[in-house]
Amino acid sequence: MTARIIDGKAFAEDLRGRIAGHVNRLKTDHQLTPGLAVVIVGHDPASQVYVTNKARQTAEVGMHSEKYELPETTSEAELLGLITRLNADPKIHGILVQLPLPAQIDPTRVILAIAPEKDVDCFTPGSVGRLAIGLPGPVSCTPLGCLMLLRNEFESMAGLDAVVIGRSNLVGKPMAQLLLRENCTVTMAHSRTRDLAEVVRRADIVVAAVGRAKMIAGEWIKPGATVIDVGINRIDAPEKGPGKTRLVGDVDFEGAKAVAGAITPVPGGVGPMTIACLLANTVTTASLINGLTPPRDLTA
Repeated sequence: MTARIIDGKAFAEDLRGRIAGHVNRLKTDHQLTPGLAVVIVGHDPASQVYVTNKARQTAEVGMHSEKYELPETTSEAELLGLITRLNADPKIHGILVQLPLPAQIDPTRVILAIAPEKDVDCFTPGSVGRLAIGLPGPVSCTPLGCLMLLRNEFESMAGLDAVVIGRSNLVGKPMAQLLLRENCTVTMAHSRTRDLAEVVRRADIVVAAVGRAKMIAGEWIKPGATVIDVGINRIDAPEKGPGKTRLVGDVDFEGAKAVAGAITPVPGGVGPMTIACLLANTVTTASLINGLTPPRDLTA
């Protein structure tokens, strides 16, 4: 058996098309243009590319986009002042501050300064709490993308055994909450879990988000299971030439592909969903801020 490859790039493209339709309806029916502000401090090349892509895709779906590129020497007070202005700006419905930040800025203070109703990255305690008790609102972008891919695979996930490998606030913990909402039986595992292989072998759904290249062996995967690989790890690729590298996930893709029912590749699986779900979250926050029900197909 060879697993079906879950094409996150194609799904994300379809999702952006649906988002553009919802944005157009908000403009036409409610004279509302969702607005996203992205803030980056410093000149990390990878972050620069990521932020540029976010701003471009925001504009492509018809949203209002603002990008703030601040110098490496920006003070914490200056950044907090910008966030205060964005919190009060009625044109802005989502605020994202790109991490990491320079050493002179406390990221916790910055995250706590973002108005909870505009927290499209879902880092604030209010966003975390809303997810935990099931209130409407945006969900962390990567877990939301994983959930959308899983919903596309299953008519219902009720009663399935799911294991989430990784316990980060960004992916692992919110992913477990979302799977519980889908009525899965959820196991939270991590690098220190005893007999991790046996835990994984029981799972109908495996979400790997531990940040270790090929940590999950193919022989650990239950035959027919669905594998969502969140990991993005760069490893040496001497076969491509001296000094060359390539991206791999947390799962041994070739080994898992031989036994799984469906699997996301790296790259091209979960990654493309993250920015698309950021746009979806901005539509959600714009709707909620204006007393409207968010589109069901963009939410958890």
